[in-house]
Amino acid sequence: MTETSEMKKRFRIVPVGHSLSFFLLISYLLCVAFGLIAPEPMRMYEAWAPLLPGFEWLTVQGFFFGLIGAYLYGWYIALVFVPLCNFFHARS
Repeated sequence: MTETSEMKKRFRIVPVGHSLSFFLLISYLLCVAFGLIAPEPMRMYEAWAPLLPGFEWLTVQGFFFGLIGAYLYGWYIALVFVPLCNFFHARS
C-alpha cells in the first residue's frame, strides 16, 4: 500500500469532532424536549445535571450551559479517540 492510501484510512480530528459534538447536541435537545412533555419520574435532566457543569433544569442559563457542555464533550472525545484509533490502526 502507498502512504497516500494508508492516510485515507485514518480518522481526522475535525470531522469526528464536529460529528460527535452535533450528535451530543441533538441527544441533549431531544432529552430536554422529552423532559418538557414527560411526567416527572421519566425526565432525563437528572442524568444530564451531574455531567454538565452549570446545567439547571428549566433555566435559560442552564439550557445554554448544557448546549455548550454537550458540544465540548464531543470535541473532548474526538481529541482523545482519534489519535488513539489512528495509533492502533498504524500498529495493526
